[in-house]
Amino acid sequence: MSANINEIRETVKAFVNKRFLKNAEGKELTYSTPLITGGIIDSILTMQLVVFLEQTYKFEFQAHEVDKENLDNIDIIAAFVVKKLNA
Repeated sequence: MSANINEIRETVKAFVNKRFLKNAEGKELTYSTPLITGGIIDSILTMQLVVFLEQTYKFEFQAHEVDKENLDNIDIIAAFVVKKLNA
């Protein structure tokens, strides 16, 4: 699967907006908005994000990869997905 980082950013942003921010009026989600460290997603929602990424981009996370270093904002997530797809 070819990995266009801009398409990945937009796909992830749309998912986060729809699933996690649908009732958060006034919250503007940017590519650098902290998701985990900013308290937008907790451990349960993080796992929902992981499942979405695995199903959408057809790769598997290793247990040690499910952390804020790979999932804290959309830019980080998109770069991680590209890295996984190009591995």
